[in-house]
Amino acid sequence: MTIPPIVQSGTECLHNPSPEVPVKEITSKEIQKVIADMKLALAGEPDGVAIAAPQIGISKRIFVVAGFVFGEEEASVAYINPVIVKKSKKTELMDEGCLSVRYWYGDVKRHLNVTIEAYNESGQKIRRGAGGLLAHIFQHEIDHLDGILFTDKAETTHKMTDSEKERLDKKRDDAKQQLR
Repeated sequence: MTIPPIVQSGTECLHNPSPEVPVKEITSKEIQKVIADMKLALAGEPDGVAIAAPQIGISKRIFVVAGFVFGEEEASVAYINPVIVKKSKKTELMDEGCLSVRYWYGDVKRHLNVTIEAYNESGQKIRRGAGGLLAHIFQHEIDHLDGILFTDKAETTHKMTDSEKERLDKKRDDAKQQLR
């Protein structure tokens, strides 16, 4: 099993808006493989909470959120053609990082609550409200689909220390080894 690599900042598809997936194609083998590859790539990143298709080099409006984010032993959840339909006026600064901007973190202002509409991987239209971390994730991932990285919005940024990088790299190597 080949784990798709996560592309890094500077890769063209990360900096351009991704086109929508035609609804009739959501259940196709091609789109289902993209979703499966995204889930596999995310599983190999122990510090990852979500991933967007452009992060594996595919320009499609899809993102996946890790199941543990929902506080359950739930499988990862795919959101296709997501749109924010409602957002709170209240915002907060939150430290965030990105699998495609490795080892960097920054303070980004996000809405405290959002509601999105999207399609699930079965092609059904869904609506989901979110607060806190999940609201933050939704906004971060939709930014990816619009060609925006968190570093484009961050008020401040900082890099991990060498020892933090070494610990993370070891965890990543262990996670990828378990997937093989």
